[in-house]
Amino acid sequence: MQTALDNVVALLELEAIEVNIFRGLSPDDDRQRIFGGQVAGQALVAAARTVEVGSVHSLHAYFLRAGDPKAPVLYEVDRIRDGRSFTTRRVVAIQHGRAIFQLAASFHVAEDGFEHGDVMPDVPDPETLQPRTKRIEEAAPGWTLPDRMQALDIRYVTTTSPLDLSGPLPPNQMVWMRANGTLGDDPVLHACVLTYASDLTLLDTALIPHGTSGSDPQVMMASLDHAMWFHGPFRADEWLLYDKHTPSASGARGLATGRVFTRDGRLVVSVVQEGLIRRLNQP
Repeated sequence: MQTALDNVVALLELEAIEVNIFRGLSPDDDRQRIFGGQVAGQALVAAARTVEVGSVHSLHAYFLRAGDPKAPVLYEVDRIRDGRSFTTRRVVAIQHGRAIFQLAASFHVAEDGFEHGDVMPDVPDPETLQPRTKRIEEAAPGWTLPDRMQALDIRYVTTTSPLDLSGPLPPNQMVWMRANGTLGDDPVLHACVLTYASDLTLLDTALIPHGTSGSDPQVMMASLDHAMWFHGPFRADEWLLYDKHTPSASGARGLATGRVFTRDGRLVVSVVQEGLIRRLNQP
């Protein structure tokens, strides 16, 4: 699966058009809109390209319009602030003359300080669990998986996944995940790959208490906003536990939170996302 991962990494290698302006492309597949994690990852790359010191510690993003996968995306970076400890960037993604996505990212120079973190749940080892791609292949024989699915090795810890729901489940979901291959040593790349991956399974968590998922043709799903806080170093090509919970769904929106742990138990990322979860053809 290294080829699929390399293809995703290539999407994050933006073209510099002008000072503070970058261009990103989409994969040649049959999606009707650009995958949200791709735009978020590319926007973070654009922001990081304008930062000389410090690593990303938080990002806050809004998905404004559906992206057109057939057209390039322009990323305009606004250098809001360059401080001694913190650097702030705002990125707007533009297609067809309109903003489709907005990102605010903050970068922090490493410092020593107080430290504590949640304890990682006790879960089975990832090697004992079936890959998500295998489950999809069994459920839909003959379907060619896009790179965004093959590039990541995702394994459900919960006994039942959104792929084979038979009824409502508790509002929690856990998966092991890692890049399906080897990445370089640039920490920005690992942060961007995890940003890309964080959008893949999170919003489904808001649907499992209702016994359905994004694969249901009667459900419309779309990310609305997405926030991440990076607490410590990690590698996206090593196993990470993504522990997710949905505290609320109302008004055709669902909220999901996530905690990302390294295999040795360090909490390294916190995630919050709200998304549209609209039931179609309601009686």
